[in-house]
Amino acid sequence: MKRGSTELYQLLRGMPKQQILRLSRQTCKHGHSLLVHPTCLREELGKEEKWGYVDIESSNLAATFGYIISYCIKEANGPIIERVLTPNDIKNHIFDKRLMKQFIIDSRKFDRLLGYYSTKFDIPFLRTRSLHFGLDFPLYSEIKHTDVYYIVRNKLRLHRNRLETACEFFDIPCKGHRLNPTVWQRAMSGEKKALNYILQHNREDVISLELLYNKVSLYVKENKTSI
Repeated sequence: MKRGSTELYQLLRGMPKQQILRLSRQTCKHGHSLLVHPTCLREELGKEEKWGYVDIESSNLAATFGYIISYCIKEANGPIIERVLTPNDIKNHIFDKRLMKQFIIDSRKFDRLLGYYSTKFDIPFLRTRSLHFGLDFPLYSEIKHTDVYYIVRNKLRLHRNRLETACEFFDIPCKGHRLNPTVWQRAMSGEKKALNYILQHNREDVISLELLYNKVSLYVKENKTSI
């Protein structure tokens, strides 16, 4: 085995398949694939972005009337950061102030956040709630953002572009804990069991989102869009 091939093998050994495919589509400063230049690949790995798959559950579609019930950020190929309202948050009328303070801390652990329809909903909702409390929401260019919804919409032709529809197309488990009005109403009253049920639904969404992105990411180029 040639020296370059040996070095490349050492760099890629144990790396998830999707990460290798992602690197294969990137070019180095010399204009070649990173997998052709192990030295450039080593430099790139040293500064590789940390990714998080984000999803929120909220009490309303408008952030002026509603608030965050829970959010999850799943580290790529890793664990899930998960936060949910407590009964006391609702009883004491604090609502999502504690969650928003924590989200700002959690979000800054990542270089890129990936969501589903997050350009129009999740990110603006989070930003609005943060500004409502006078909090230091990440500014433009601090964190990159990929919206998987637009990949599905632009690269596939499904009968609907919902996360659930895309996951069903690829046989990805999705929405195991479906939400209904009764669960929602009980959560709004501060019932802990209902709040945790919503969190489980939230958790399943980020797991499904990562699996979906791994399916469709081969057809797009990584963007430099900010949250």
